[in-house]
Amino acid sequence: MSSAFLEIVELPDGRIVLRRSEEESPLVTLTFSNEARGFLKARYIDIAKEMFHAGLLAAGHLAEEEALTETDEDDPSGHTLH
Repeated sequence: MSSAFLEIVELPDGRIVLRRSEEESPLVTLTFSNEARGFLKARYIDIAKEMFHAGLLAAGHLAEEEALTETDEDDPSGHTLH
């Protein structure tokens, strides 16, 4: 992912998107139902922020695991042969 800043924006149609600050197209889109918005009231944007944050953390962990797996597969010195 680019090193550009990410921003969370609520669009006029009610969707909440995560996008690069210099781009219009969203990377991720969240849509809360009317029932969910009614339950969450004004806190729905805080919930969206937490959801985006959790997703970015999970993606980072997956990328780290993948990098470690690729390193282990490329480095035969970590294996013992008998």
